[in-house]
Amino acid sequence: MCGNMDEPELRTLLPRSRVVEAGGVRIGMLHIPGPRQGREERLAARFPGCAAVVYGHTHSAEAVRHGEVWILNPGSPTERRRSPARTMLELVAAGGELTPELVTLGP
Repeated sequence: MCGNMDEPELRTLLPRSRVVEAGGVRIGMLHIPGPRQGREERLAARFPGCAAVVYGHTHSAEAVRHGEVWILNPGSPTERRRSPARTMLELVAAGGELTPELVTLGP
């Protein structure tokens, strides 16, 4: 998957979004989630059949449920920008279930 800071040549080679399967669940991924307004509904609709959608770009950690779908953003372990702390996400997928845990790394 490509991000907005990747070189143009690399962006032409990598997909903008992707679905992977792990531990019996499907997980949708993309970098730029679009506007904040309506984000959860829009992301869940973009990846039908996925148990979670993971996005980035905002550097703001998030782990919320939208119906049956987890909407997840790991934040950033390096550049917190406007977030109060540096963060990452641990996502355990096993037996058809997902368990996300946001991990705070410090200011």
